[in-house]
Amino acid sequence: MTDNFECTPVGLTFLDTARNVFRAEQVVRATPEQIFDVFEDAESWTVWALPIQNVEWTSPKPFGVGTTRTVSMVGGIVGYEEFVAWERGKRMAFTFVRCSKKDPEKFIEDYRVTDLGDGSCRVVWYMAMENRGGSSWVDALTRPIMSMANRWMLGRFKKYVENSVST
Repeated sequence: MTDNFECTPVGLTFLDTARNVFRAEQVVRATPEQIFDVFEDAESWTVWALPIQNVEWTSPKPFGVGTTRTVSMVGGIVGYEEFVAWERGKRMAFTFVRCSKKDPEKFIEDYRVTDLGDGSCRVVWYMAMENRGGSSWVDALTRPIMSMANRWMLGRFKKYVENSVST
């Protein structure tokens, strides 16, 4: 059995105060509904977000605020998530409530979708985190890597969605 460590669940305002906030943006040729179909598809996360190995929704549809899921990632990391925002076609955000690793204390991801009215949408992905006893020099070293990785993964998301829509 894997140990589980309690995290401090955070809301959307954490994006304004966190030491480490990462932002990536892409214009995706798809409707907001098609984008959310991909967000709701557990298997799709394992394709475009490479650290993710498995996603299990632990709440039934329809998804909304309070929905939960368990995400297994490389390195034996398992995140237990609760959604703090859900407006299908526009926005979804989740926070960690528990994690199999001790390091993450506060963690949130926020996905914002804006319909551009021409068959495409702007997708902006925010991720914010603070580790227990985090050090500023470690943050300074990992910040550029995380920023680049998130932009790369959102590019993979764009390709995945556009390929799914065209088939």
